[in-house]
Amino acid sequence: MTQQSVATSDKLDAAVLKVAGVVVLGAIMSILDVTVVSVALPTFQTEFDASYARVAWTMTAYTLALATVIPLSGWAADRFGTKRLYMVALALFTIGSGLCATADTIGELIGYRVLQGLGGGMLMPLGMTIMTRAAGPHRIGRLMAVLGIPMLLGPIGGPILGGWLIDTASWHWIFLINIPIGVIALVYAQMALPKDAPEPSESFDFVGMIMLSPGLALFLYGVSSLPEVGTFAEAKVWAPMLVGGALVVAFVLYSFKPRHPLLDLRLFRNRSLTVASVTLFVFIIAFMGAGLLFPSYFLQVRGESTLAAGLLMAPQGIGAMITMPIAGTLADRVPIGRTVPFALALIVAGFFSFTQVDPQTSYWLLGGSLFVMGLGMGGTMMPIMTSALRTLQAQEVARGSTLVNILQQIGGSVGAAVMSVILTNELNGSRPIPGLVDPSTGKPVTEAGLAIASQQRPELLEQMPVDPSIIQSGLDFAAKSFAATFWVAFALVLLTFVPAALLPRRRQPAQLDDPQGDLVKTPVVIH
Repeated sequence: MTQQSVATSDKLDAAVLKVAGVVVLGAIMSILDVTVVSVALPTFQTEFDASYARVAWTMTAYTLALATVIPLSGWAADRFGTKRLYMVALALFTIGSGLCATADTIGELIGYRVLQGLGGGMLMPLGMTIMTRAAGPHRIGRLMAVLGIPMLLGPIGGPILGGWLIDTASWHWIFLINIPIGVIALVYAQMALPKDAPEPSESFDFVGMIMLSPGLALFLYGVSSLPEVGTFAEAKVWAPMLVGGALVVAFVLYSFKPRHPLLDLRLFRNRSLTVASVTLFVFIIAFMGAGLLFPSYFLQVRGESTLAAGLLMAPQGIGAMITMPIAGTLADRVPIGRTVPFALALIVAGFFSFTQVDPQTSYWLLGGSLFVMGLGMGGTMMPIMTSALRTLQAQEVARGSTLVNILQQIGGSVGAAVMSVILTNELNGSRPIPGLVDPSTGKPVTEAGLAIASQQRPELLEQMPVDPSIIQSGLDFAAKSFAATFWVAFALVLLTFVPAALLPRRRQPAQLDDPQGDLVKTPVVIH
């Protein structure tokens, strides 16, 4: 098929959908892995006889590896070709998954998770680059809607899949399941992706790498340590954040000097990219941070199993599936400044119910609220990402998608840490139970702490007999703590309306159009 026929067709033809299938498979593995592992942390504590802070490093190590490798993906895609690099990333992720399943100690598992993260960190930015180039700027909205399915369904499907695998098999299968998917994705990529034709690339920015990759890793290490210690005052939090932040600032000042920096911040001269990126960053902090707490409420306050908590989150995914294809089509035809605010309003409307939760809140109300939020999510994230990339020139797409993915990673990490710290501090305000001390910490057991623990481990009430009214009081306090945290996230979602008001309200021509308005007729070369 010629570029002209691809460009002039409004529909996603078979060739483009084949490419999209490869990218979606990779995205499913990468995104599901994060949420599947999150529900396995209590199991890791038991299996490896380790503290929660220790097993949480199975998540943190993966995140730090992502942050380290994402800045390199734009340069590497231009230098080695996206097909070749994408297949290397798939192979690293698949091999890392197999090794994780063989881990005998928590230290081995953390190390293998780093290898997984090095592959997983490249899958999303490379996938966005491949799909953007395959579809052309006039169809990027519809194609982003395809990519958005695993991005939005991962947080819902992950807990369901993880809970089912752990309950019916063992924790090893949350990693083993990636091996057949990875092999299929590798074969599919070899067959479906266009052949690479990399051109001589600019020299690698070693100075930028020395500042940016360690800077991001150190900053996110400090952020990720925040929920564990609960305060910025601890050196474990502020020291790496300060050093990492200084390295990132140094990179920003330096990046405008070389002709080809590791991360091209000059792209922010593009107003559409800048506004969309700021909107996306604020939104990710608010919604993704709070999104991790939704299943926690069902687990800790309502006493549901991991599988049940995942199923209770399903309405959000259903809502997103309904609106996402519609939003993708609209993003190619209607300026997103006219659609995204309405989608954000749906999220606000659904979110409000969670600011009112108590131990008996109706599941019908919460399920309906999650469905409405899902409708809004389907009309928000992918259109914003479409706006960020559609006005870039062909040679800028790889670096633009790298920028967007770094912002997503930082926003998600910051949001999760902030919400976790707020919730922890709220829960710490619960009244201590006289005479009861936690043997592992030496601190008094609180009403909320015992109530939450007893929801998942009822035998604790036999070991620590207390008045049932104390447990009920603890559950009431825990629910109020979740509600207070959701109020903060609700306020941040409202804040997203500020940058969203600056999103383009007039249709903008894509930069891949020539000055006369005719689409460039040269074939797409993936490099």
